[in-house]
Amino acid sequence: MIQLIVGSEGKGKTKHLLDKVNEEIKVASGNIVFLDRSTKHMFELNNRVRLVNVSEYDFENKSEFIGFIYGIISQDHDIEKMYIDGIMKIAKLDKAGFEEIVGKLKEVSEKFGLDIIISASIDSSEVSDSLKDMILIAL
Repeated sequence: MIQLIVGSEGKGKTKHLLDKVNEEIKVASGNIVFLDRSTKHMFELNNRVRLVNVSEYDFENKSEFIGFIYGIISQDHDIEKMYIDGIMKIAKLDKAGFEEIVGKLKEVSEKFGLDIIISASIDSSEVSDSLKDMILIAL
């Protein structure tokens, strides 16, 4: 399952993502991974959540980012949920690439049986109709 937290920059998407991950870890039976552009939120996350600072890896495009996701999954078959904060910047996406990468992540989610929760700096009115049902929070 894919869930989206969308809204323009500075609207509080990260706060909602952090709250959600910290609630989920209380009942999770598997592992939870949180991808972020820095370690800034390290102390806001429960210590059972695996924080991955993606700025340490130099993605050139969305294909490399998806390969990175596959690498994480291949190293931990117990991942239950994956949170991705700021996917537009992490995967170097424009609005057109957003729909494509969400589609690819949906395939990954279904194939490996994990939930992926994504925050994206995109207004809900700019999200295509095919993705609207995935919106969890629109700010």
